[in-house]
Amino acid sequence: MTVHMKPRRFTVEEYAKMGDAGIFSPGERVELIEGEIVPMSPQNPPHAYSTERLTTMMVYAFGKTHAVRVQLPLTLNDLSEPEPDFALVSRSPKFSGPRHPDHADLVIEIAHSSLPFDRREKSSLYAKAGIRDYWILNLKKSRLEVRRDPVEDDQAPYGWDYSTLQILAPGQTVSPLFSPEQTFEVSQIVGSDED
Repeated sequence: MTVHMKPRRFTVEEYAKMGDAGIFSPGERVELIEGEIVPMSPQNPPHAYSTERLTTMMVYAFGKTHAVRVQLPLTLNDLSEPEPDFALVSRSPKFSGPRHPDHADLVIEIAHSSLPFDRREKSSLYAKAGIRDYWILNLKKSRLEVRRDPVEDDQAPYGWDYSTLQILAPGQTVSPLFSPEQTFEVSQIVGSDED
């Protein structure tokens, strides 16, 4: 007789207790994705440079209306607490409590080695959570992948994905859904030689 064992999934509460208990090594980068503890890719210099550049851009453009959360947790549900490279969270007393924010107006991931995971698992996770605007800065191709319009999709890892995908190159522009009047040159975001 074959016994099929399901992996043990952890809740956000259990995950926090593990961190408090020192189960993770100092400096170990992990995140909770649908109950699984997933290691995060180390940052190479292009990733770090992009993070630094985008932090300045996002704070300058949205710092008065949004908290620009850089590599900080979002508690999307009881089983998921990812740490996206950027989450723009509307400033509100709601997010000053004991929990991390549960929603963002824009999520951005900077991807090189994590690109397949960000395109598939993270895309499905953010769509399931109702994140309307999800961007991936593709460092391999110097492109910005803009995903919008979350829909149920039984082929996606967590049952949701985005129905709209635009792949933007330097020379094009992009605006977040929550602030259509704010336009960015894609070259500014991807850091091409044209900027």
